[in-house]
Amino acid sequence: MLTSRERIRMALRHQEPDRVPIVDSPWAATIDRWHGEGMPHHVPPEEYFGFELVNIGADLTPRFPVTVLERDEEFIVESTPYGGVRKNHRDRSTTPEIIDYPVKSPDDWARIKPRLEPSYTRVDWVTARARYDRERHDGKFICYGAIMGYDLCQQYARTDELLLMLITEPEMVRDLVSTHARLLVEQARMMIAEGFEFDGAFLYNDLGYRNGPLFSPALYRELFFDVDKSVTDFFHAQGMPCILHSCGNVRKLIPDLIEVGIDCLQPLEVKAGMDVRELKAEFGDRMAFMGGIDVRLMSDPDPSKIEEEIASKFAVAKKGGGYIYHSDHSIPNTVSFAQYEHVLALVRKYAAY
Repeated sequence: MLTSRERIRMALRHQEPDRVPIVDSPWAATIDRWHGEGMPHHVPPEEYFGFELVNIGADLTPRFPVTVLERDEEFIVESTPYGGVRKNHRDRSTTPEIIDYPVKSPDDWARIKPRLEPSYTRVDWVTARARYDRERHDGKFICYGAIMGYDLCQQYARTDELLLMLITEPEMVRDLVSTHARLLVEQARMMIAEGFEFDGAFLYNDLGYRNGPLFSPALYRELFFDVDKSVTDFFHAQGMPCILHSCGNVRKLIPDLIEVGIDCLQPLEVKAGMDVRELKAEFGDRMAFMGGIDVRLMSDPDPSKIEEEIASKFAVAKKGGGYIYHSDHSIPNTVSFAQYEHVLALVRKYAAY
């Protein structure tokens, strides 16, 4: 029996382990629902379901104070560590509404930039060390987790304004992503120097929407390619493969992402047209994949639909290694505890090599 660490390493190296590794991301609201439907309160879902990858990271924000500005039984409005203001459901079950955002001009960015220096205080060393030791003992695949690139910019500016800034303020955008990339790398370097032996890097960088990338491949190469490559080059030098979380349809960007140094792409949103079978055929010799199992079918009253989804995609995606199970985004609270237990039973049924 392989450990999770060994299993995921083999999958990322395009080798066939004993079975497909299992990773997933239920919402907090989903976990609340599952507790009410029989999932034990004292057992974390990642332990209960046997998820095999964990992320540990550092605080990469400007560290503005987080304060609650308004709240009622349904909503909460609070400032963010990036300096913005957002409104969310109390159970965090939806994408938050942006009330205010901190960067509207280069002057705003100039005021924030000095707050982004590396620091020993950016790591909660006691919590991180305790979690690292526990997960290492359990044989998990441990990643350094961090947001980067364009997605990081979305913490500072509303999407419609940000997309205009890519054209009107390209130097500011380059400086923003470069500053954060340096911070990301230096905090990782600091943790590695303190004895954290990471197995990989899990990088969050949403680049797509339902119909395609949020901007052209040419603009990605112009503004983000070199900075993103500096990050992956650092992790590769540490022997750490790089997994990219990028929502939406990013198929047109995949050749650039491969060249940048992304080893695995996640989550492969089905509703955005990301079919893991097609991606495996076109790019599977150069990139591994994680995800692509349609969460909408998990809550369908006809259980044969999710079985067909898993069986047909696993048959293609797992061949020759290079595939890790994950939903095609995260598990919403429309999926019951019983339904998700059934999903994982099917995953294990079809995961074996």
